[in-house]
Amino acid sequence: MRVLQVCAEIFPLLKTGGLADVAGALPAALAQQGVDVRVLLPGFDAILADLTEVAEVATLSAPAGLQGRVAARLLYGRLASCAGVVAYVIDAPDFYHRQGGPYADAAQRPWGDNHRRFGLLGWVAAQLAQGLDSYWHPEVVHAHDWHAGLAPAYLRAAERALGRKLASSVYTVHNLAYQGLFPSGQFSDLALPEDFFGVHGLEFHGRVSFMKAGLYFADQITTVSPSYAREIQGGEQGCGLDGLLRDRRDQLHGILNGVDPAVWHPGHDKLLPARFNQGRFTGKAQCKADLQTQLGLAVDANLPLACVVSRLTSQKGLHLVTQVLPSWLERGGQFALLGSGDAELEAAFRALAQKHPQAVALHIGYDEAFAHRLIAGSDLIWVPSHYEPCGLTQLYGLAYGTLPVVRRVGGLADTVHDTRLETIDTDATGFVFDDFHPAALHHALNKALALWTRRSDWRRVQRRAMQQDHTWDGAAKRYLWVYRWAAGLTSSS
Repeated sequence: MRVLQVCAEIFPLLKTGGLADVAGALPAALAQQGVDVRVLLPGFDAILADLTEVAEVATLSAPAGLQGRVAARLLYGRLASCAGVVAYVIDAPDFYHRQGGPYADAAQRPWGDNHRRFGLLGWVAAQLAQGLDSYWHPEVVHAHDWHAGLAPAYLRAAERALGRKLASSVYTVHNLAYQGLFPSGQFSDLALPEDFFGVHGLEFHGRVSFMKAGLYFADQITTVSPSYAREIQGGEQGCGLDGLLRDRRDQLHGILNGVDPAVWHPGHDKLLPARFNQGRFTGKAQCKADLQTQLGLAVDANLPLACVVSRLTSQKGLHLVTQVLPSWLERGGQFALLGSGDAELEAAFRALAQKHPQAVALHIGYDEAFAHRLIAGSDLIWVPSHYEPCGLTQLYGLAYGTLPVVRRVGGLADTVHDTRLETIDTDATGFVFDDFHPAALHHALNKALALWTRRSDWRRVQRRAMQQDHTWDGAAKRYLWVYRWAAGLTSSS
């Protein structure tokens, strides 16, 4: 089966969140299942710089609203840093060669023409389905998140014009809260049929929604965990789209993200000062001592070290952390954070670090190599999210024997099993709480500290956590089944 993955970022070249990790790992896992997979990406500088064996497929004759001053080209090649995956890259200098981030400028103001920049991405996907590359065309177009949300819409528009089916489409929601909303007046730039801007289409409370386009026009929909698939059909997590998602519940599938063991595995992670596995933990102890030294924390193996690797946003529940952290420190715990975001949260964590320099350390920003060392050297990783479609950091924690403390929501509920007296010998892999309240997180941390004092039981839970299979193999098989269903080749699981 020929599958085109359409996304805005890909690890390790460009990453703002978990979407990039999925885009970087899923193609190789699908290839192991016999899928002929290629990716379509915007021509951001880092992506163009990594493209090898480059050939020009076509000069793009896009609709006027999707054109820049310089004609865009579609390039073909392999991404050297992404296991040589075959890629189509849209070289559109006016749209993608900019200072700042992929979605916003250096001051975090969204680019005013994002609807055109990512409309072009969806339009090119549909062009490939129509045979833009005479040597290869997809049977399934798999679009990821709002940036690629128009791909199913352009595909449906082309099929209407031609009077025939071109390709099946699958749309994956990575985070429903980020919907790609634009003023209604910008719809005309997209060159879609006028009737596509309506309740049965892109219109969302008078605005254009790229996310709704994907949800409405795709043949099948996936999201990144079974629990999140259920949650987004309700009012609290549905972000106003819950009615549409309930209508499409028979086409909605929750597929857990995986972890790429080539990138995240303590037994051969070259970013660590020492390697380790579930049978030999001396390397983890060395990682902890090295991390404590690097961060200026008291070097003491007996002090439980907790970490957070996260964007600092309200979604991630980090205001709960600021409220329970003083109690954690009073009981001898240490804490380290890697992330950036909300200015008030950054200031709160800085104040705690200044007050407790030997117990609290911050790294504001993001550093992939340091993320590996931080997770490997910590004893616990906290993920107290208000909502969490899948979550990846708790999966990294499990892989590295760094026990997760999570709220029972979304993918966190699907991947971490609470440690209780009756579960310690069966399925315990971390610590789970329910209420989105500091007292609930505090109770979970009390359980963690109680287990910490029973080191043989702690080690038992660590080993079980590291034994969990969250590789991409199972997810790839599930995606292949969804592709086949979208294409009408199967009708049951």
